[in-house]
Amino acid sequence: MTVHFIGAGPGAADLITVRGRDLLARCGVCLYPGSMTPPDLLAYCPPGAELVDTANLSLEQIVAKLAEAHHAGHDVARLCSGDPSLYSAVAEQMRRLDTAGVPYEVVPGVPAFAASAAVLQRELTVPEIGQSLVITRVQARSTKMPPGETLAAFAATNATLALHLAINHVERVAEGLKPHYGADCPVAVVALASQPGETVVRGVLGELPALVREAGMTRAATIFVGRVLAAEGFPDSFLYSSARDRANQPESL
Repeated sequence: MTVHFIGAGPGAADLITVRGRDLLARCGVCLYPGSMTPPDLLAYCPPGAELVDTANLSLEQIVAKLAEAHHAGHDVARLCSGDPSLYSAVAEQMRRLDTAGVPYEVVPGVPAFAASAAVLQRELTVPEIGQSLVITRVQARSTKMPPGETLAAFAATNATLALHLAINHVERVAEGLKPHYGADCPVAVVALASQPGETVVRGVLGELPALVREAGMTRAATIFVGRVLAAEGFPDSFLYSSARDRANQPESL
């Protein structure tokens, strides 16, 4: 039997992948983050499946439940908000499963920043405006940031930023980024992307704190900072250019 770490997507039940949905439908046990998992998503679980809300469980309790279900002969779904590769805490769960000899696989999901960009109807890599995206967070009461991974360091590249877990620290974000991007740099914030209560604000960096406060955003939000958010008049990508020799070049950027 196998533990399946499944990216549940940003919230909407129909944004889970087909593979993730099909795995949910055959797993006898499902562990899920209660505060982030809509009931419609759990409806994909088979009748009679054991559903375990991990919101109030410790790491040790979660891993013990995964191992227990495996040894009882069950395939186990471990739902992760968004995509398991980002801020999911699966690394420490997999490390302990390795020690316990419990097999597992990882199924990707739609990350929150991608769902938020879709809501904004914006490409985050625009020709000659921005070709890099930095996904990061701010230091608060959570795990320490590694040395060198500071907002100032990332801002110095002038790349587009996608900030997670930062909605309650927008004053610090704005003050730290204005010297690098300028107060007039476009920003956008999407809270609860694809979920009931989805909220969007757009503006400039200098007014970011006021925008967030007026919208009442307090959780599950992605903050974007960068010129791509208001890009106009940019050149077309070479990908579909009529000047491109398609006979001798594969379809790539």
